[in-house]
Amino acid sequence: MGRRGLAIIAAGLLALAASGCTSQKAGSGDQPADGGRIKVGLVTKTDSNPYFVALRDSAKAEAERGGAELVALAGKFDGDNEGQVAAIENLVQQGAKTIMITPSNSTGILGAIKKARDKGVLVIALDTETDPKDAVDATFASDNTEAGRMQGTYVKAALGTKPPKLIMLDGTPGSTVSEQRHNGFLEGIGLKTGDPAILGVESTNGEQNKAQTATENLLQRDTSLTAVYTLNEPAARGAYVALQAKGIAGQVVIGSIDGSCQGVTDVKDGKVVATVMQFPKKMAAEGVKAAIEFAKSGKKPTGFVNTGVTVITDKPVPGIQSQDTAWGLQNCWG
Repeated sequence: MGRRGLAIIAAGLLALAASGCTSQKAGSGDQPADGGRIKVGLVTKTDSNPYFVALRDSAKAEAERGGAELVALAGKFDGDNEGQVAAIENLVQQGAKTIMITPSNSTGILGAIKKARDKGVLVIALDTETDPKDAVDATFASDNTEAGRMQGTYVKAALGTKPPKLIMLDGTPGSTVSEQRHNGFLEGIGLKTGDPAILGVESTNGEQNKAQTATENLLQRDTSLTAVYTLNEPAARGAYVALQAKGIAGQVVIGSIDGSCQGVTDVKDGKVVATVMQFPKKMAAEGVKAAIEFAKSGKKPTGFVNTGVTVITDKPVPGIQSQDTAWGLQNCWG
């Protein structure tokens, strides 16, 4: 074969190789070019907390209904910002078109979110807002300040003529959700930070054992308390165990937030007077629907989407809308 023939064959092989190295990129409004399923990422604070397990399971179910693939990652513990940053980077590398995240640190995660959005990834916050709020495209969450306010308003009403003598069991220091619920509760019960009616404040990370220890420590100073604010239901259970061991559970009004089936059962059993139910299953499902819509049409959700909260109690009080525990057990976590 002559040189001219070899040159023609070589040119043809180069052209074939070049065509093999390119692929049609799916735009924000297209299905993946390879015909694969839409990939949606989810990053939760942990993968062990039942709240986030329910959220993840709901997201997975909604993704399957919509023909999408959910890739779920999580931090190793509540507050593991580095773990969440690594998870976002992992999901971007995997080609997720949307990443949903429940931020452990509402400011620490901003750099990773910006990098993802700069690459065209839709980022949705679930359950917890970022700071600033517009660091993500949209947020699907409870109004945590309102949830705290509703708990405080109910506890104040339940106390009746008793003056509040309060201990507060917070979450993780610096957590946006913890601060919002704490401040909302104080607004609802009508107290300000530093008020002498607040006998003590402790961080519990929302964990039952830590909440029990914190309550035991606070009771060493004063056992005349009449009310306990709790960030969530595991913290409420810890407080109840400590109060019961001291023999004073009957004199204390415990309020809480979350609305798990176990939490509703605690209300039914009289351990907690009321809990404010959130709807994480709804947050996740709505987020996945928005992710699928974005992948298909390029339409982005925007702003804060309030997924609602509801007081659950078997002791309703005038002026506060609530549902009983029978309703709560049918609808726990939405």
